[in-house]
Amino acid sequence: MTQPSPELDRLLAGYRRFREHGWTPKLERWRELREGQEPQVMIIACSDSRVDPAQIFDVDPGEIFVVRNVAAMVPPFETTPGHHGVSAALEFAVQVLKVKEVVVMGHGMCGGCKAALTQSLKGTEPGEGGFVADWIALLDDVREEVVANYGTEGRGAERAMEQAGVRASITNLRTFPCIRRKEASGELRLRGAFFAISDGILHVLDEASGEFSPAS
Repeated sequence: MTQPSPELDRLLAGYRRFREHGWTPKLERWRELREGQEPQVMIIACSDSRVDPAQIFDVDPGEIFVVRNVAAMVPPFETTPGHHGVSAALEFAVQVLKVKEVVVMGHGMCGGCKAALTQSLKGTEPGEGGFVADWIALLDDVREEVVANYGTEGRGAERAMEQAGVRASITNLRTFPCIRRKEASGELRLRGAFFAISDGILHVLDEASGEFSPAS
């Protein structure tokens, strides 16, 4: 028998609210989704509990295909043995669901980006921080420029690292042959975004300038 806990109780209370306000009033939509999904947008976001893409973009079920991981990272295309979760999700979204946009959304106060900047987890063992350290090592190359310009401490350095991470993931997206091909043909667009937790403002990347500006 499931043991009660305050955490489970909160989840079940939320489930009951969902059944009352999210399921029953939108029953026709849920019936449509029973037959399949056709999202037009894939969003790659951070696992951070404060940045839920569905809340930020106020979308209904079935509208966005979401992958969340530490620091919203996309690894480069590779065919070495291993479990390539992000790559598998990308392949499914682009090749099977045929999404038209892939949005990489970083965010403010990102713990993964801060650890990449300070390298506070470097040298730790798997299970003690080593898995995270290995993952955020994907940012080592872009970290060098951030450190040269901003150092390793302070909010300015942290935001520069967070936004550099978005640019790095977009660069890595273009190492996937299917993405390069579809972007070149106009079937797919890549976007960068940044959500500032401090003020709730979404910024969008202008790739031509490399700058993020508040969404209009």
